[in-house]
Amino acid sequence: MKTAGKIFNALIFIFLYAPIFVVVFFSFNSGASRAVFDGFSLVHYQEMFEDELILSSLYYSLIIAVLSAVISTVIGTMAAMGINALKGWKKSVLLSVNNIPVVNPDIVTAISMMILFVFVLSKFHGMEMGFGTLLIAHITFNIPYVVLSVLPKLRGMDQNIYYAALDLGCPPLRSFIKVVIPQIMPGIVSGLIMAFTLSLDDFVISYFNSGATFQTLPITIYSMTKKPYDLKLNALSTLLFAVVLALMLIVNLRPDADKKAKRKGAAK
Repeated sequence: MKTAGKIFNALIFIFLYAPIFVVVFFSFNSGASRAVFDGFSLVHYQEMFEDELILSSLYYSLIIAVLSAVISTVIGTMAAMGINALKGWKKSVLLSVNNIPVVNPDIVTAISMMILFVFVLSKFHGMEMGFGTLLIAHITFNIPYVVLSVLPKLRGMDQNIYYAALDLGCPPLRSFIKVVIPQIMPGIVSGLIMAFTLSLDDFVISYFNSGATFQTLPITIYSMTKKPYDLKLNALSTLLFAVVLALMLIVNLRPDADKKAKRKGAAK
């Protein structure tokens, strides 16, 4: 049974990662074929960095991802603290409301926000959907994920530490910064990275709320697939995969590093 389980797990990982490996492998193809490897080359990476449309879309995507991640992390952290302070049915209701955008299909969220933006902007002549509407949309769908990342850290924190700091004469704001923030920092960092990753590769919500004058990288990639396929898309996908993989490694390795640091500190 153990051998069969290992084989089954191996097949699952092969099924999941084989397409990614093919994309990465052919991104280094010197030819233009997606099936025949003619030789190793970085020509498609060079073409990608020379494409102004890709570079501008990447710039816009990074700006949106960074801003939405930072803002949603601040709002989500404060919301998590508010929810954690509640008790009874109020807390259950707010947790359910927070979880709705997470389980709700992206297409429903995207169309709902688009209708809202169209209604609001129709009241102001000359205003169109673009950077502002897209940023608001990304902040909105990122906040619930930040709340879900921070809440477990707040639940596991010893509340007596905060009150002890107050009893010792530390002002509430300073106690919050010096005591509470370090305790929940791993959850904040995880929420920030998750929000950045979700914003960077989002397509559905961006497609419906970006307008005609503002284009993020996923939308640009989608438009390029309608033309004859170019292997610089493989190169772009490889770089995005590498960035996301690095962020996920940081998220997963950080708790282990914190535990080792605490053990060393305790041993001293």
